[in-house]
Amino acid sequence: MQTSVLVVGGGLAGTSAALFLAWRGVPVTSVEKHPGSSAHPRAVGFNARVGELLRAAGLEDELPPSRMTKGFGVRRVRAESLVGKKFDETFWTPPAELSDVERSPATGVGVAQDRMEPILRDKARELGADIRMSTRMLEFTQDDEGVTAIVRGDGEPYEIRADYLIAADGHRSPIRERLGIGRTGRGYLHTSRSVLFRAPLEEYLKDGIGQFVIDGVGFLTTYGDGRWVLMLDDREYDEPELRQKIFQAIGRDDLDVEIITTGRWTISAAVADRFSQGRIFLAGDAAHTLPPSRGGFGANVGIEDAHNLAWKLAAVLNGESRPSLLDTYDAERRPVATLCHQQIFARNDGHNRDGEPDDAPLYDNNAMHFGVLYRSDAVLGAGPELPPAQLPEQWNGQPGTRAPHAWIGPGRSTLDLFQRGWVLVADHPQWEEAVAGLAVRYERIEQLEVFGLSAKGASLIRPDGYVAWRSVDLPDDPAAALATAFSSVSAGTR
Repeated sequence: MQTSVLVVGGGLAGTSAALFLAWRGVPVTSVEKHPGSSAHPRAVGFNARVGELLRAAGLEDELPPSRMTKGFGVRRVRAESLVGKKFDETFWTPPAELSDVERSPATGVGVAQDRMEPILRDKARELGADIRMSTRMLEFTQDDEGVTAIVRGDGEPYEIRADYLIAADGHRSPIRERLGIGRTGRGYLHTSRSVLFRAPLEEYLKDGIGQFVIDGVGFLTTYGDGRWVLMLDDREYDEPELRQKIFQAIGRDDLDVEIITTGRWTISAAVADRFSQGRIFLAGDAAHTLPPSRGGFGANVGIEDAHNLAWKLAAVLNGESRPSLLDTYDAERRPVATLCHQQIFARNDGHNRDGEPDDAPLYDNNAMHFGVLYRSDAVLGAGPELPPAQLPEQWNGQPGTRAPHAWIGPGRSTLDLFQRGWVLVADHPQWEEAVAGLAVRYERIEQLEVFGLSAKGASLIRPDGYVAWRSVDLPDDPAAALATAFSSVSAGTR
Protein backbone atom coordinates (compact mmCIF):
# COMPACT_ATOMS: atom_id res chain seq x y z
CA MET A 1 0.00 0.00 0.00
CA GLN A 2 1.03 3.62 -0.53
CA THR A 3 0.95 6.52 1.89
CA SER A 4 2.63 9.90 2.15
CA VAL A 5 3.84 9.51 5.74
CA LEU A 6 4.18 6.34 7.81
CA VAL A 7 4.23 6.89 11.57
CA VAL A 8 5.67 4.06 13.66
CA GLY A 9 4.46 4.23 17.24
CA GLY A 10 1.05 5.12 18.65
CA GLY A 11 1.96 6.94 21.85
CA LEU A 12 1.45 10.64 22.38
CA ALA A 13 4.06 11.81 19.86
CA GLY A 14 3.10 9.33 17.15
CA THR A 15 -0.63 9.82 17.53
CA SER A 16 -0.16 13.60 17.58
CA ALA A 17 1.88 13.35 14.37
CA ALA A 18 -0.93 11.41 12.71
CA LEU A 19 -3.46 13.97 13.97
CA PHE A 20 -1.55 17.07 12.83
CA LEU A 21 -0.72 15.55 9.43
CA ALA A 22 -4.31 14.46 8.79
CA TRP A 23 -5.52 17.90 9.89
CA ARG A 24 -3.30 19.37 7.18
CA GLY A 25 -4.69 16.97 4.59
CA VAL A 26 -1.66 14.69 4.37
CA PRO A 27 -2.33 10.96 3.74
CA VAL A 28 -0.86 9.28 6.82
CA THR A 29 -0.74 5.72 8.13
CA SER A 30 0.16 4.93 11.72
CA VAL A 31 1.15 1.51 13.07
CA GLU A 32 1.30 0.62 16.76
CA LYS A 33 2.27 -2.82 18.05
CA HIS A 34 -0.03 -2.69 21.09
CA PRO A 35 -3.83 -3.00 20.87
CA GLY A 36 -4.39 0.16 22.88
CA SER A 37 -2.93 2.52 25.44
CA SER A 38 -0.86 1.25 28.36
CA ALA A 39 -2.66 0.30 31.56
CA HIS A 40 -0.31 2.77 33.25
CA PRO A 41 -1.53 6.36 32.80
CA ARG A 42 2.08 7.61 32.74
CA ALA A 43 1.99 11.32 31.81
CA VAL A 44 -0.65 13.54 33.33
CA GLY A 45 -1.15 17.18 32.59
CA PHE A 46 -0.33 18.88 29.32
CA ASN A 47 0.84 22.47 29.29
CA ALA A 48 -1.02 25.40 27.77
CA ARG A 49 1.15 25.41 24.63
CA VAL A 50 -0.11 21.90 23.87
CA GLY A 51 -3.57 23.23 24.72
CA GLU A 52 -3.07 25.83 21.98
CA LEU A 53 -2.14 23.17 19.42
CA LEU A 54 -5.19 21.07 20.27
CA ARG A 55 -7.37 24.18 20.14
CA ALA A 56 -6.13 24.91 16.61
CA ALA A 57 -6.84 21.34 15.52
CA GLY A 58 -10.42 21.62 16.75
CA LEU A 59 -10.03 19.44 19.81
CA GLU A 60 -10.59 21.96 22.59
CA ASP A 61 -14.32 21.25 22.96
CA GLU A 62 -13.81 17.49 22.74
CA LEU A 63 -11.49 17.24 25.73
CA PRO A 64 -12.87 16.19 29.11
CA PRO A 65 -13.84 19.10 31.35
CA SER A 66 -10.84 18.50 33.60
CA ARG A 67 -8.41 21.38 33.23
CA MET A 68 -5.11 22.20 34.83
CA THR A 69 -5.75 24.60 37.67
CA LYS A 70 -3.10 26.90 39.01
CA GLY A 71 -0.48 24.74 40.68
CA PHE A 72 -2.05 21.37 39.81
CA GLY A 73 0.62 18.85 38.91
CA VAL A 74 3.33 21.42 39.56
CA ARG A 75 3.24 22.12 43.27
CA ARG A 76 5.26 19.51 45.10
CA VAL A 77 6.02 19.15 48.80
CA ARG A 78 7.99 16.89 51.07
CA ALA A 79 5.65 15.37 53.65
CA GLU A 80 5.45 12.74 56.34
CA SER A 81 2.28 11.50 54.61
CA LEU A 82 -0.58 12.78 52.48
CA VAL A 83 -2.63 13.63 55.56
CA GLY A 84 0.31 14.39 57.81
CA LYS A 85 2.73 17.25 58.25
CA LYS A 86 4.01 19.06 55.17
CA PHE A 87 7.54 20.35 55.04
CA ASP A 88 9.34 22.39 52.40
CA GLU A 89 7.77 22.96 48.98
CA THR A 90 9.87 22.27 45.90
CA PHE A 91 9.53 24.82 43.14
CA TRP A 92 10.35 23.91 39.55
CA THR A 93 11.96 27.30 39.18
CA PRO A 94 12.38 30.04 41.79
CA PRO A 95 8.92 31.47 42.52
CA ALA A 96 8.23 34.23 40.03
CA GLU A 97 6.71 37.55 40.86
CA LEU A 98 2.97 37.62 40.38
CA SER A 99 2.08 38.93 36.95
CA ASP A 100 -1.18 39.93 35.33
CA VAL A 101 0.20 39.16 31.87
CA GLU A 102 -2.11 36.79 29.99
CA ARG A 103 0.06 34.68 27.71
CA SER A 104 -2.35 32.23 26.10
CA PRO A 105 -5.99 31.74 25.13
CA ALA A 106 -5.67 28.10 26.17
CA THR A 107 -5.21 26.33 29.47
CA GLY A 108 -3.27 23.25 30.37
CA VAL A 109 -5.16 19.98 30.15
CA GLY A 110 -5.40 17.81 33.26
CA VAL A 111 -5.97 14.47 31.55
CA ALA A 112 -3.98 11.28 32.03
CA GLN A 113 -2.08 9.90 29.04
CA ASP A 114 -4.16 6.72 28.77
CA ARG A 115 -7.25 8.94 28.31
CA MET A 116 -5.64 11.53 26.09
CA GLU A 117 -4.30 9.03 23.53
CA PRO A 118 -7.73 7.63 22.52
CA ILE A 119 -9.04 11.19 22.11
CA LEU A 120 -6.16 12.01 19.76
CA ARG A 121 -6.59 8.70 17.88
CA ASP A 122 -10.31 9.23 17.36
CA LYS A 123 -9.78 12.77 16.08
CA ALA A 124 -6.98 11.64 13.76
CA ARG A 125 -9.23 8.93 12.31
CA GLU A 126 -12.06 11.42 11.92
CA LEU A 127 -9.69 13.61 9.88
CA GLY A 128 -8.68 10.70 7.64
CA ALA A 129 -5.65 9.11 9.28
CA ASP A 130 -5.29 5.34 8.81
CA ILE A 131 -4.41 4.13 12.31
CA ARG A 132 -3.59 0.44 12.65
CA MET A 133 -3.29 -0.93 16.18
CA SER A 134 -1.83 -4.36 16.97
CA THR A 135 0.44 -3.86 13.97
CA ARG A 136 4.21 -4.18 14.29
CA MET A 137 6.87 -2.95 11.88
CA LEU A 138 9.25 -5.81 11.16
CA GLU A 139 11.83 -4.11 8.96
CA PHE A 140 12.39 -1.03 6.82
CA THR A 141 14.63 0.33 4.09
CA GLN A 142 14.93 3.79 2.61
CA ASP A 143 16.14 5.13 -0.70
CA ASP A 144 16.22 8.50 -2.45
CA GLU A 145 12.50 8.35 -3.25
CA GLY A 146 10.97 7.03 -0.04
CA VAL A 147 10.79 4.39 2.68
CA THR A 148 9.57 0.80 2.43
CA ALA A 149 8.37 -0.93 5.60
CA ILE A 150 7.26 -4.50 6.20
CA VAL A 151 4.55 -4.67 8.84
CA ARG A 152 2.36 -7.37 10.31
CA GLY A 153 -1.01 -7.18 12.01
CA ASP A 154 -3.21 -10.21 12.64
CA GLY A 155 -2.39 -11.84 9.32
CA GLU A 156 0.54 -12.15 6.95
CA PRO A 157 3.23 -9.46 6.70
CA TYR A 158 2.67 -6.81 4.05
CA GLU A 159 4.50 -3.85 2.60
CA ILE A 160 3.87 -0.12 3.08
CA ARG A 161 5.59 2.38 0.81
CA ALA A 162 5.80 5.95 2.14
CA ASP A 163 7.46 9.17 1.10
CA TYR A 164 8.60 9.76 4.68
CA LEU A 165 8.67 7.88 7.99
CA ILE A 166 8.30 9.28 11.50
CA ALA A 167 9.91 7.11 14.17
CA ALA A 168 7.89 7.61 17.36
CA ASP A 169 8.73 4.15 18.63
CA GLY A 170 9.79 5.00 22.18
CA HIS A 171 12.96 5.61 24.12
CA ARG A 172 14.50 2.27 23.07
CA SER A 173 13.58 3.08 19.41
CA PRO A 174 14.64 0.14 17.23
CA ILE A 175 14.50 2.54 14.27
CA ARG A 176 16.98 4.94 15.87
CA GLU A 177 19.24 2.02 16.78
CA ARG A 178 19.04 0.59 13.26
CA LEU A 179 20.02 4.01 11.84
CA GLY A 180 23.05 4.08 14.14
CA ILE A 181 22.07 7.39 15.74
CA GLY A 182 23.75 7.82 19.12
CA ARG A 183 22.53 9.73 22.15
CA THR A 184 24.06 12.21 24.58
CA GLY A 185 22.99 13.00 28.13
CA ARG A 186 23.00 11.83 31.73
CA GLY A 187 22.03 8.33 30.65
CA TYR A 188 20.73 5.81 33.18
CA LEU A 189 19.50 7.41 36.40
CA HIS A 190 17.60 4.87 38.47
CA THR A 191 14.92 2.18 38.41
CA SER A 192 11.64 2.50 40.26
CA ARG A 193 8.63 0.35 41.02
CA SER A 194 5.13 1.75 40.87
CA VAL A 195 1.71 0.82 42.13
CA LEU A 196 -1.34 2.41 40.53
CA PHE A 197 -4.36 2.52 42.80
CA ARG A 198 -7.74 4.13 43.23
CA ALA A 199 -8.79 5.75 46.49
CA PRO A 200 -11.17 8.53 47.63
CA LEU A 201 -8.56 11.17 48.47
CA GLU A 202 -9.90 14.28 46.72
CA GLU A 203 -10.27 16.17 50.01
CA TYR A 204 -6.48 16.30 50.30
CA LEU A 205 -6.06 18.16 47.01
CA LYS A 206 -7.94 21.31 47.96
CA ASP A 207 -4.78 23.36 48.51
CA GLY A 208 -3.59 22.75 44.94
CA ILE A 209 -0.68 20.44 45.82
CA GLY A 210 -0.65 17.32 43.66
CA GLN A 211 2.75 15.72 44.26
CA PHE A 212 4.21 14.47 47.51
CA VAL A 213 7.68 13.21 48.37
CA ILE A 214 6.84 10.97 51.34
CA ASP A 215 9.72 10.55 53.76
CA GLY A 216 10.79 6.92 54.04
CA VAL A 217 8.23 5.69 51.48
CA GLY A 218 8.43 7.17 47.98
CA PHE A 219 6.79 9.60 45.61
CA LEU A 220 3.00 9.94 45.53
CA THR A 221 1.03 11.81 42.87
CA THR A 222 -2.53 12.03 41.60
CA TYR A 223 -3.96 11.72 38.10
CA GLY A 224 -6.86 13.93 39.06
CA ASP A 225 -9.47 11.26 38.30
CA GLY A 226 -9.45 9.17 41.46
CA ARG A 227 -6.31 7.31 40.46
CA TRP A 228 -2.96 7.71 42.22
CA VAL A 229 0.48 6.31 41.68
CA LEU A 230 3.09 5.58 44.35
CA MET A 231 6.68 5.27 43.14
CA LEU A 232 8.85 2.97 45.27
CA ASP A 233 12.39 1.61 45.43
CA ASP A 234 13.25 -1.14 42.96
CA ARG A 235 12.50 -4.47 44.63
CA GLU A 236 9.77 -7.08 44.62
CA TYR A 237 6.61 -6.33 46.62
CA ASP A 238 3.71 -8.65 47.34
CA GLU A 239 0.18 -7.24 47.61
CA PRO A 240 0.14 -6.95 51.44
CA GLU A 241 3.40 -4.98 51.28
CA LEU A 242 2.01 -2.71 48.58
CA ARG A 243 -1.07 -1.99 50.64
CA GLN A 244 1.09 -1.26 53.67
CA LYS A 245 3.18 1.17 51.61
CA ILE A 246 0.05 2.87 50.23
CA PHE A 247 -1.46 3.28 53.71
CA GLN A 248 1.86 4.58 55.02
CA ALA A 249 2.03 7.15 52.20
CA ILE A 250 -1.57 8.23 52.77
CA GLY A 251 -1.22 8.32 56.54
CA ARG A 252 -4.36 6.32 57.26
CA ASP A 253 -5.50 2.73 56.69
CA ASP A 254 -9.28 3.02 56.94
CA LEU A 255 -9.90 3.75 53.26
CA ASP A 256 -11.09 1.50 50.46
CA VAL A 257 -8.04 1.15 48.20
CA GLU A 258 -8.22 -0.65 44.85
CA ILE A 259 -4.86 -1.72 43.42
CA ILE A 260 -5.12 -1.43 39.63
CA THR A 261 -1.68 -2.50 38.41
CA THR A 262 2.04 -2.33 39.13
CA GLY A 263 5.04 -1.42 37.03
CA ARG A 264 8.82 -1.23 36.85
CA TRP A 265 10.41 1.81 35.25
CA THR A 266 13.92 2.58 34.08
CA ILE A 267 14.52 6.31 34.34
CA SER A 268 17.12 7.77 32.00
CA ALA A 269 17.92 10.99 30.21
CA ALA A 270 19.37 11.37 26.71
CA VAL A 271 18.95 13.34 23.49
CA ALA A 272 19.58 11.82 20.06
CA ASP A 273 22.63 13.20 18.26
CA ARG A 274 20.47 13.97 15.25
CA PHE A 275 16.72 13.95 14.73
CA SER A 276 16.66 12.85 11.11
CA GLN A 277 18.44 10.68 8.59
CA GLY A 278 17.39 10.79 4.99
CA ARG A 279 13.61 10.46 4.86
CA ILE A 280 13.25 9.27 8.46
CA PHE A 281 12.58 11.59 11.40
CA LEU A 282 12.70 10.89 15.13
CA ALA A 283 10.00 12.31 17.41
CA GLY A 284 9.03 12.03 21.06
CA ASP A 285 10.95 9.61 23.27
CA ALA A 286 12.76 8.20 20.24
CA ALA A 287 14.38 11.62 19.86
CA HIS A 288 14.73 12.57 23.53
CA THR A 289 14.21 10.70 26.77
CA LEU A 290 13.37 13.33 29.37
CA PRO A 291 12.58 12.05 32.88
CA PRO A 292 9.00 12.68 34.02
CA SER A 293 9.97 15.12 36.75
CA ARG A 294 11.29 18.63 37.25
CA GLY A 295 9.02 20.36 34.77
CA GLY A 296 7.07 17.69 32.91
CA PHE A 297 8.85 18.22 29.60
CA GLY A 298 8.73 14.74 28.07
CA ALA A 299 5.20 14.34 26.68
CA ASN A 300 4.73 18.03 25.93
CA VAL A 301 7.99 18.30 24.00
CA GLY A 302 7.11 15.17 21.99
CA ILE A 303 3.75 16.60 20.93
CA GLU A 304 5.47 19.84 19.91
CA ASP A 305 7.98 17.79 17.84
CA ALA A 306 5.08 16.29 15.94
CA HIS A 307 3.52 19.69 15.35
CA ASN A 308 6.76 21.23 14.08
CA LEU A 309 7.36 18.34 11.71
CA ALA A 310 3.79 18.05 10.42
CA TRP A 311 3.55 21.46 8.77
CA LYS A 312 6.95 21.04 7.14
CA LEU A 313 6.11 17.62 5.72
CA ALA A 314 2.77 18.96 4.51
CA ALA A 315 4.45 21.90 2.78
CA VAL A 316 7.00 19.70 1.02
CA LEU A 317 4.51 17.00 0.04
CA ASN A 318 2.11 19.63 -1.33
CA GLY A 319 4.86 21.15 -3.43
CA GLU A 320 4.71 24.44 -1.55
CA SER A 321 8.27 24.15 -0.20
CA ARG A 322 11.52 22.49 -1.14
CA PRO A 323 12.80 19.43 0.79
CA SER A 324 15.46 21.67 2.33
CA LEU A 325 12.73 22.90 4.68
CA LEU A 326 12.82 19.50 6.41
CA ASP A 327 16.40 20.12 7.52
CA THR A 328 15.08 22.79 9.87
CA TYR A 329 13.30 20.16 11.99
CA ASP A 330 16.57 19.01 13.56
CA ALA A 331 17.90 22.58 13.68
CA GLU A 332 14.86 23.76 15.64
CA ARG A 333 13.76 20.86 17.80
CA ARG A 334 17.05 19.29 18.91
CA PRO A 335 18.24 22.47 20.69
CA VAL A 336 14.88 22.61 22.49
CA ALA A 337 15.30 19.02 23.70
CA THR A 338 18.86 19.76 24.79
CA LEU A 339 17.68 22.84 26.69
CA CYS A 340 14.96 20.78 28.39
CA HIS A 341 17.57 18.17 29.38
CA GLN A 342 19.69 20.94 30.88
CA GLN A 343 16.72 22.47 32.70
CA ILE A 344 15.73 19.11 34.16
CA PHE A 345 19.10 18.78 35.87
CA ALA A 346 19.36 22.43 36.82
CA ARG A 347 16.16 22.01 38.84
CA ASN A 348 15.57 20.32 42.16
CA ASP A 349 12.79 17.76 41.95
CA GLY A 350 12.74 17.01 45.65
CA HIS A 351 14.39 13.59 45.33
CA ASN A 352 18.04 14.65 45.03
CA ARG A 353 19.12 11.19 43.93
CA ASP A 354 20.34 11.63 40.36
CA GLY A 355 23.73 13.25 40.87
CA GLU A 356 24.90 16.80 41.12
CA PRO A 357 22.64 19.47 39.60
CA ASP A 358 23.73 21.23 36.43
CA ASP A 359 25.17 24.68 37.00
CA ALA A 360 22.96 26.41 34.46
CA PRO A 361 20.56 29.36 34.44
CA LEU A 362 16.97 28.47 35.24
CA TYR A 363 14.28 29.60 32.83
CA ASP A 364 10.77 30.32 34.03
CA ASN A 365 8.18 27.64 33.23
CA ASN A 366 6.27 30.10 31.05
CA ALA A 367 9.47 30.82 29.13
CA MET A 368 9.94 27.09 28.51
CA HIS A 369 6.30 26.64 27.48
CA PHE A 370 5.78 29.75 25.34
CA GLY A 371 9.16 31.31 24.77
CA VAL A 372 11.73 28.90 23.30
CA LEU A 373 13.71 30.31 20.39
CA TYR A 374 14.13 28.61 17.01
CA ARG A 375 17.28 29.34 15.05
CA SER A 376 17.19 27.85 11.56
CA ASP A 377 16.99 28.66 7.87
CA ALA A 378 13.21 28.94 8.28
CA VAL A 379 13.71 32.07 10.41
CA LEU A 380 15.33 35.41 9.61
CA GLY A 381 16.73 37.51 12.43
CA ALA A 382 17.30 35.01 15.27
CA GLY A 383 20.97 35.55 15.98
CA PRO A 384 23.36 33.64 18.26
CA GLU A 385 23.42 36.51 20.75
CA LEU A 386 19.82 35.77 21.83
CA PRO A 387 18.99 33.56 24.84
CA PRO A 388 17.41 30.14 24.18
CA ALA A 389 14.21 31.07 26.01
CA GLN A 390 12.43 34.09 27.49
CA LEU A 391 8.95 35.11 28.51
CA PRO A 392 6.78 36.03 25.48
CA GLU A 393 6.44 39.63 26.63
CA GLN A 394 10.24 39.88 26.76
CA TRP A 395 10.53 38.56 23.21
CA ASN A 396 7.91 41.02 21.99
CA GLY A 397 7.40 39.27 18.65
CA GLN A 398 11.05 38.33 18.02
CA PRO A 399 11.49 36.15 14.87
CA GLY A 400 12.04 32.54 15.86
CA THR A 401 9.54 32.65 18.72
CA ARG A 402 5.88 31.74 19.00
CA ALA A 403 3.67 34.58 17.82
CA PRO A 404 2.32 36.46 20.84
CA HIS A 405 -1.21 36.16 22.13
CA ALA A 406 -3.57 39.15 22.28
CA TRP A 407 -7.35 39.22 22.24
CA ILE A 408 -8.77 40.55 18.96
CA GLY A 409 -12.42 39.97 19.73
CA PRO A 410 -14.71 38.07 22.11
CA GLY A 411 -13.06 34.69 22.67
CA ARG A 412 -10.75 35.23 19.68
CA SER A 413 -6.96 35.40 19.98
CA THR A 414 -4.26 36.45 17.55
CA LEU A 415 -3.21 32.79 17.72
CA ASP A 416 -6.51 31.81 16.11
CA LEU A 417 -5.36 33.58 12.92
CA PHE A 418 -2.50 31.17 12.39
CA GLN A 419 -1.67 27.51 11.64
CA ARG A 420 -3.59 27.32 8.35
CA GLY A 421 -0.80 28.57 6.13
CA TRP A 422 1.48 31.60 6.03
CA VAL A 423 0.06 34.83 7.43
CA LEU A 424 1.22 38.43 7.29
CA VAL A 425 -0.07 40.55 10.18
CA ALA A 426 -0.03 44.31 9.64
CA ASP A 427 -2.26 47.36 9.52
CA HIS A 428 -1.19 49.22 6.41
CA PRO A 429 -2.49 49.08 2.82
CA GLN A 430 0.96 48.67 1.29
CA TRP A 431 1.45 45.41 3.17
CA GLU A 432 -1.94 44.18 2.00
CA GLU A 433 -0.82 44.88 -1.56
CA ALA A 434 2.54 43.19 -0.91
CA VAL A 435 1.02 39.70 -0.43
CA ALA A 436 -0.35 39.65 -3.99
CA GLY A 437 1.06 36.67 -5.86
CA LEU A 438 2.42 35.00 -2.70
CA ALA A 439 0.95 32.04 -0.81
CA VAL A 440 0.49 34.35 2.16
CA ARG A 441 -2.78 35.52 3.72
CA TYR A 442 -3.04 39.09 4.96
CA GLU A 443 -4.57 39.68 8.39
CA ARG A 444 -5.16 43.21 9.56
CA ILE A 445 -4.82 43.65 13.30
CA GLU A 446 -4.48 46.66 15.52
CA GLN A 447 -2.44 45.09 18.33
CA LEU A 448 0.88 45.50 16.52
CA GLU A 449 2.75 46.56 19.64
CA VAL A 450 2.73 43.00 21.04
CA PHE A 451 4.54 41.94 17.85
CA GLY A 452 7.18 44.62 18.41
CA LEU A 453 5.99 46.58 15.37
CA SER A 454 5.33 50.21 14.61
CA ALA A 455 2.01 51.23 13.09
CA LYS A 456 3.54 50.58 9.65
CA GLY A 457 5.36 47.32 10.45
CA ALA A 458 4.51 43.70 9.59
CA SER A 459 5.26 40.18 10.81
CA LEU A 460 5.32 37.01 8.70
CA ILE A 461 3.96 34.05 10.67
CA ARG A 462 4.69 30.45 9.74
CA PRO A 463 2.04 27.72 9.56
CA ASP A 464 3.06 26.56 13.05
CA GLY A 465 2.41 29.97 14.57
CA TYR A 466 6.06 31.01 14.85
CA VAL A 467 7.37 34.37 13.65
CA ALA A 468 9.54 33.81 10.57
CA TRP A 469 10.43 37.43 9.79
CA ARG A 470 9.37 40.94 10.59
CA SER A 471 9.83 44.47 9.38
CA VAL A 472 9.45 46.77 12.36
CA ASP A 473 8.63 49.70 10.07
CA LEU A 474 7.63 50.17 6.44
CA PRO A 475 10.58 49.56 4.05
CA ASP A 476 11.02 51.45 0.78
CA ASP A 477 9.67 48.47 -1.17
CA PRO A 478 7.42 46.33 1.06
CA ALA A 479 6.50 43.90 -1.71
CA ALA A 480 10.14 43.16 -2.57
CA ALA A 481 11.14 42.84 1.09
CA LEU A 482 8.31 40.41 1.81
CA ALA A 483 8.87 38.38 -1.35
CA THR A 484 12.58 37.97 -0.57
CA ALA A 485 11.92 36.96 3.03
CA PHE A 486 9.12 34.55 2.13
CA SER A 487 11.17 32.89 -0.60
CA SER A 488 13.92 32.21 1.95
CA VAL A 489 12.01 31.04 5.03
CA SER A 490 9.37 29.01 3.20
CA ALA A 491 12.08 26.94 1.53
CA GLY A 492 14.36 26.72 4.57
CA THR A 493 17.28 28.27 2.69
CA ARG A 494 19.29 31.42 3.15
